[in-house]
Amino acid sequence: MTPPILPPALDLVGTAVFALTGALLAARLRQTFVTMAFFALITGVGGGSLRDMLLGVPAFWLHQAWIAPVIFATALIAWLTPTRWWDGQFLEWADAAGLAAFAVLGTAKALALGVAPVPAAVLGVVTGCAGGVVRDVIAGVPSIIMRPELYVTAAALSALLAMGGAMLHLPDAVTWGVAWIAGFGLRGAAIKWQLALPAYDDRQGE
Repeated sequence: MTPPILPPALDLVGTAVFALTGALLAARLRQTFVTMAFFALITGVGGGSLRDMLLGVPAFWLHQAWIAPVIFATALIAWLTPTRWWDGQFLEWADAAGLAAFAVLGTAKALALGVAPVPAAVLGVVTGCAGGVVRDVIAGVPSIIMRPELYVTAAALSALLAMGGAMLHLPDAVTWGVAWIAGFGLRGAAIKWQLALPAYDDRQGE
């Protein structure tokens, strides 16, 4: 079974969005352009590269000629523009769209390569989240996964719906569309209304 391919334009846009979040973090930390480009690269392709490594296949961006140039062009744009241009929630919403899309396609690729359904959904979550986690660890800032805010949960929703649709043999377009909308919608609701999971509360000593 041939692994599904994300439409090239959408693939590039999603990668660029993630790359921009990495570049802007380096900009806020007053780093050099080289560091900014590195942050853009690991954020843009980190999740997909980890997924492909676990799947035992070549990293997706090594055989797509435009991905690396787009990432470095995105870093250059961030370098040449003031950070105030990117203030507000624009990047959060754009990141939400990319998160859901990559969670869906990561799951679909894993399923197409013969991975069992639940591990395939896990790889979908990895695809959507890992790049940002690596970026934050290297930068020494609190990672999104260490906050109760709904982020990984949104990726998991998209991944699980993609898995479920595949198991029910629904058309890819329907499955991917519904899964993307659901994940994006949940992440968007978390951005708008500050939705969060409850934190652990140890009451054993009370």
